[in-house]
Amino acid sequence: MLSLVEVVLGLPFAFRTERQQLLRVLTIIPTYNEIESLPKTLARLRAAVPDSDVLIADDNSPDGTGVLADEFAANDSQVHVLHRAGKEGLGAAYLAGFMWGLEAGYDVLVEMDADGSHQPEQLPLLLDGIAQGADLVLGSRWVPGGKVVNWPLHRKLISTCGSLYSRVLLGIPIRDVTGGYRAFKRSTLEALDFDSVESVGYGFQVDMLWRVCQKGLKVVEVPITFVEREFGASKMSGNIVQEAMVNVTKWGLAARWKRLAGRKG
Repeated sequence: MLSLVEVVLGLPFAFRTERQQLLRVLTIIPTYNEIESLPKTLARLRAAVPDSDVLIADDNSPDGTGVLADEFAANDSQVHVLHRAGKEGLGAAYLAGFMWGLEAGYDVLVEMDADGSHQPEQLPLLLDGIAQGADLVLGSRWVPGGKVVNWPLHRKLISTCGSLYSRVLLGIPIRDVTGGYRAFKRSTLEALDFDSVESVGYGFQVDMLWRVCQKGLKVVEVPITFVEREFGASKMSGNIVQEAMVNVTKWGLAARWKRLAGRKG
């Protein structure tokens, strides 16, 4: 399983800046009807980590988000846009973004929500973890120092119970299994088979983490403050939660059967 799981509290900013400049970073922001949230999130990201390039992966948003993204790209050489045919799910958007970024030669690929729930100002904490040798860094709401702001009780229960269920069934010592604020080292993504990824919704986050854990790579959790979106509507639904739980159950039982069969053999 994991070679090492750590909680990192961050380092002085000067050290972070010096280390991060050695890496080419691409922050991938999937969008679908985020025309109100995207400008603020993008401005904060460009101010917080100006060395990071940005890829906006838009799923043909009917509200004009893709057109707005093109305007940003036309005025900023570090902003790029990947136009997709339609709404195919968060996982599909990130996989497309990963392939784009790997082909373009980036060293670190970051997942970030467009709605401001992932604070761009905390991205240096994730990049510190990569600079210190992690293969995957998770922005965690459920480690000491992490928290959520303006979340209703039922959302907290879904997230904490989902992470606990996944952690126990899959046997991985990760506190925030479902979180989507992540930084992947290039070599980590290159070690994974994108074609076999089964999840398209938010279960994609569990899917990718499970694959990294199975490779025995180094996973680090850093505490973040997750803030509920200011504009627009959440994309979370009962079907997304159900997909994640079904897949986690399947993966966990399959892993246990494999270990049992190995002992019998």
